[in-house]
Amino acid sequence: MGSQTKIVVIKAKEIIYTGIFLVLGILFIVLLINMFGKSKGSDAKTTSKYVPGVYSSTISLGESTLNVAVTVDEDTVSGVSIENLNETVTTMYPLLEPALNEINNQISVVDSVDDITYSKENQYTYIILNQAIKNALEQADVTKQKK
Repeated sequence: MGSQTKIVVIKAKEIIYTGIFLVLGILFIVLLINMFGKSKGSDAKTTSKYVPGVYSSTISLGESTLNVAVTVDEDTVSGVSIENLNETVTTMYPLLEPALNEINNQISVVDSVDDITYSKENQYTYIILNQAIKNALEQADVTKQKK
């Protein structure tokens, strides 16, 4: 019978250390998969910036209150208009309509409302219109409507 019995001695510390390293290795692999793996659901949901539609914001000029209507597509602002605009307002604020026309000309070219340029002569008119557009775009924002 030529086989001899071999006795293997394993210390408890070696088993504990091996188990800890195995658990840490598995956690590290899971972390790498979560960080660098492609998530199919999140890419499809974040493609659009806005919910398409017409959103409005109000501005007060003297005694008059005007509605600034902003028309948006999924990714862009397609147009800005002022509702409740009467002759009294256009007489008192003659730069309002030219500023609005200039904003409409630039809105399709720029990426953000903040990128719209204006002259220093009528900067306050642009600032008022720009803030009203931003307020309306907050209503159209996809991330804010999901909450």
